[in-house]
Amino acid sequence: MPHGPEDDARGTIDDMLRAAGWDVQHRDSYDPGVPERGIAVREYPFETGPADYLLVVDREAVGVIEAKPEGTPLGGVSVQSQKYASSDPKKIPAVENPLPFVYESTGVETNFRDLRDPQPRAREVFYFHQPETLADWIGQSRTLRGRLQRMPRLQQGILRDCQYEAIENLEKSFAGNHPRSLIQMATGSGKTFMAVTECYRLLKHAKAHRILFLVDRKNLGKQTEKEFQQYTIPESGRPFTQEYNVQHLRSDVIDEVSDVCITTIQRVYSMLKGGDPEDLDEDTSAFETTPTGEIRDVMYNSEVPPETFDFIIVDECHRSIYNVWRQVLEYFDAFLVGLTATPSKQTLGFFQKQLVSEYPYERSVAHNVNVPYEVFRIRTEITEEGSSVDKGYTVEQREKKTRRTRMQELDEELEYEASDLDRDVMAPSQIRTVVSTFQDETRNRLFPERSMFPKTLVFTKDDNHADDVLRILREEFEVGNRFAKKVTYTVQDPEDVIQQFRNSVYPRVVVSVDMISTGTDVKPLEILLFMRNVRSSVYFEQMLGRGTRTIDSSDLQAVSGKAAQAKTHFVLVDAVGVTENKKTDASPLDREPSASFDQLVRGAVEGSARDEDTMASLGDRFARMNRALEPEDRAEIEEVLEESAEERDHGVETMTDLTEGFVRAADYDEQVERAQETFGTEDPSEEQIEQATEELIEEACQPIEDADVRNTIQQVRERSYVTIDDVSRDKVIDTKHRTPASASWAHNQVDSFEDFIEEHKDEITALEIFYDQPHGERHLTLEQIQELAEAIKQPPLKTTPGKLWKAYARLEDDKVKGAGEDRLLTDIISLVRHAMGEDEELEPFREEVEERFYEWLEHQDRQQRFTTDQVEWLEMIKEHLAANLTIEEDDFEYSPFEDKGGIYKAHALFDDEELDTILDELNDVVAA
Repeated sequence: MPHGPEDDARGTIDDMLRAAGWDVQHRDSYDPGVPERGIAVREYPFETGPADYLLVVDREAVGVIEAKPEGTPLGGVSVQSQKYASSDPKKIPAVENPLPFVYESTGVETNFRDLRDPQPRAREVFYFHQPETLADWIGQSRTLRGRLQRMPRLQQGILRDCQYEAIENLEKSFAGNHPRSLIQMATGSGKTFMAVTECYRLLKHAKAHRILFLVDRKNLGKQTEKEFQQYTIPESGRPFTQEYNVQHLRSDVIDEVSDVCITTIQRVYSMLKGGDPEDLDEDTSAFETTPTGEIRDVMYNSEVPPETFDFIIVDECHRSIYNVWRQVLEYFDAFLVGLTATPSKQTLGFFQKQLVSEYPYERSVAHNVNVPYEVFRIRTEITEEGSSVDKGYTVEQREKKTRRTRMQELDEELEYEASDLDRDVMAPSQIRTVVSTFQDETRNRLFPERSMFPKTLVFTKDDNHADDVLRILREEFEVGNRFAKKVTYTVQDPEDVIQQFRNSVYPRVVVSVDMISTGTDVKPLEILLFMRNVRSSVYFEQMLGRGTRTIDSSDLQAVSGKAAQAKTHFVLVDAVGVTENKKTDASPLDREPSASFDQLVRGAVEGSARDEDTMASLGDRFARMNRALEPEDRAEIEEVLEESAEERDHGVETMTDLTEGFVRAADYDEQVERAQETFGTEDPSEEQIEQATEELIEEACQPIEDADVRNTIQQVRERSYVTIDDVSRDKVIDTKHRTPASASWAHNQVDSFEDFIEEHKDEITALEIFYDQPHGERHLTLEQIQELAEAIKQPPLKTTPGKLWKAYARLEDDKVKGAGEDRLLTDIISLVRHAMGEDEELEPFREEVEERFYEWLEHQDRQQRFTTDQVEWLEMIKEHLAANLTIEEDDFEYSPFEDKGGIYKAHALFDDEELDTILDELNDVVAA
């Protein structure tokens, strides 16, 4: 017979089975005496025909594999494999009927189901299970999924309400066989304790084989291990680690008797790839790095097979888990549980929107689980505007890498912007002004009763900036080294400093870049001083979490003196506008200081980060570098660029050319213009613009694909200098103290929203229409409403329709309807009209649409115009209008209309002219 695609698939499947410990035999040469415990018998005959593979373990048939050519959708193959599993293998005794283990595979994609599960459902697996695994499962009276449906009732005991709710809902998710579950709990509310409790229940009652507990970095692994050691099992009163083996992985070997393994995802990846564990960077948080480079592809490792863990708990799950490291998680045939304080859209997407429990910061404050915070804003001239130094001044310059200094006379005026501070220019007066103002305001205004300075964490831009801040802070406070210390990855024994910061009187102040920004628990901390900006909302919330922890008064006084009677709140001292800037759900690639120049270049060259964010970031970095280059350094780079341009024909010969290439690639106008030129059209489609963008990105990256160019730029960068501006003198513009949001949250929300719509009525299209068009004649589009919703979501408002609805309900309970309902995006229309004073009552937009719709329908019914089927369609149109504001015939191509016959059914129910009239009338009916 000719060799076909299915034979290729079987060849791949044979190799996979052998790698997993199976002996592959043809039915005519079946030999049960081989050393392998499992045998995969090819083309085994059943009454219904030959099965591609019969799986035999310990001389008993246990399952089947149905092979299909690569590219075959496996969803429809299960009927065929089920048929074989339900047949009698006759010559080889069956372990039970039907055979429990069923696989469908193309060699690229493999589905598995256990027919003994309460509701057998196929799930994709990375590889075939090992024979020993199937033998172990056969020996169990119930499957894992069966046991998860019989978990005993949880006793609350010492669990907080939020912990109890999270465990209950998580176990319901497990019982429903949801492969992924996400728990949101505010930092400080006891996520780890909750997770340890659930680990105990899974080991005790679900008989879990092993649990993987992933932490963000190595030192958090030590904290987690300590949580397990300190956990007392409710029934026995014994420590967790006396009944179960907890292994904090420090090598690449998993102990056979371990029940819980604590490690980082970097180490797991290294184990799967067989890498050197000594080369791992487990100290850097994934919140602090921009993931670039290749996606972490994994290959099967028989020492760490996919069935190694039944459950994987990802603590402080963040975005890199779901792109660079995603395949490491998906390698394992395990339930995934994410723990986070701040879920982003990407996090929710990865966990299939299975958010089983929500406990946001606001609720934790209301329940006294966390403390609220105040904001104290310091604004200075140089921080806001930058400065300049006249030509002819002699300034100090410091080499970034070695910190060697030299004196240089300026042959032209030095002008720098705020964004250049502490990157290309360091202004001691700016740091000194911020630090001295911070000290004075803390002692006299924020904590005037304190004899000891409150424990303070300072966030800086990079290691050099941290050194500068630390030196000036000690000088301004007139203190020695023990008062203020630095904690970065360049410090020897940073964990000792953190331990002192947590438990001892000194240090009072710690200066860091990112090392204490996530996960690290310092309960006595009462001030966070931001001297760096943060663009990621997720990361910012993580950093805020360092200050939220509660602490007993006696413990606080032990480290902060008798005058520290209670930790009632913490203060965020904002010296850079971090509380005012626009933030995104996912961290942008140019997040400072985490996305290093090298990471951005590597991501662009290797292809894993060839997107507009990366291009914009590289354009910004090269522009900064271009401004700061010495003439001889510029000449060195441009000489190599000229050689590269000649060899590779990319036309980029100067640093300005190089910079402009990246800027153009990220510029939407340039993208449209390229699409217009390429496709000869004035109105290119989104697909054409996307293709043009790819071309621009390709052209921008060409020069840096040349290793000589990259190496020369890197060498110049390493000897680049920071200019010390000792000439400029900074001064304070303004200081402002804001009370905790929880004190008058509803009033703040409402007042800010009403001020916002008044201030922006001429800038945001939807608000222009509200103010310029009379009620009932406002034809808004969903895009305009989305623009408004996005605007109120950003600083300074930082709110949503749901929050505003709750705020109005708190203040005007008798005038607000539907306070407990889920909000539609279109509810923002009702909010604006209520804020403007047009509507006395605040009611969901859906209710208004229904009221107008039924008035219209009643008028039509008097003419006996519509049949029952037509009314059903009109109801669907009404629901669509409530959520989307307008409707067109094209919308009939989507659910729920498409499920009812789509546009063809619409034209069958209504004639063309009638349908057009109805849509026009109903679009008018819901005009805002």
